[in-house]
Amino acid sequence: MKNKENKVKTAKYDKGQVFVKIMAGILALLMVAGTGATLIFALMA
Repeated sequence: MKNKENKVKTAKYDKGQVFVKIMAGILALLMVAGTGATLIFALMA
């Protein structure tokens, strides 16, 4: 019984987990880009 329930749960949340990972990657890239841009502008000023 537990194995079947686990398989159903993982099947339902696979797409959600992929979406969350993609969003987390995009946000991480934006944070790194923002930090880099801030440092560049701070050094130019």
